[in-house]
Amino acid sequence: MIIFLLIVLVAIAAGAGYWFGTRRHPKAIVVQVPPSSPAPVTAAVPVPHPVVDGQQAVDRIGSEKARIIRSRDSEAESLRRSLADRDAAISQLEEFARERAQLLRDLADARGATARYRQLVIDIETNAPPPILAGSGEPDDLKLIVGVGPVLERMLHSLGVATFRQIAHWTERDVGEFDAKLPEFPGRIVRDQWVTQARALHESKYGERL
Repeated sequence: MIIFLLIVLVAIAAGAGYWFGTRRHPKAIVVQVPPSSPAPVTAAVPVPHPVVDGQQAVDRIGSEKARIIRSRDSEAESLRRSLADRDAAISQLEEFARERAQLLRDLADARGATARYRQLVIDIETNAPPPILAGSGEPDDLKLIVGVGPVLERMLHSLGVATFRQIAHWTERDVGEFDAKLPEFPGRIVRDQWVTQARALHESKYGERL
């Protein structure tokens, strides 16, 4: 009986102590938070680098050298063409300059010939004797030679030729010289055989065979 009472007292004391303890220290509310899942860790993947062996490097260098050489050759060819075109243009300009100079000389000669013809025509119209024959005896009528007209006769007089005898004594060298002095009538002396005609006319007029 005494043991039973002791057990009851112990139980009452334990219950009272628990009650006082809960009143002074309220029970904390524990909220269980589920653990967050860890962020996935991405492993660094190495980037593969292109592997270039020695032969590929040599091939690339060779290709680049070939490209540079082709470019240089193309530029050199273009420069050569430009120089050739320039030289051709210079040659053409020089040719034009020579032709212009020749044309100016021809024009000057033509003007001189025109002035000489004008003076011959004036002298023929006025029947004035040529200066070289002024005061001399009567000359032969050179117009009797086939191929010699009034203008040619006057030109021959201005060159000092006035008789059949003079023309009859012309040599081949004389014929060439007088032909050059009569550029307006090239080849006329030989073509019309002036020397032969002059000999015949002189013999017919003077009875003298040359």
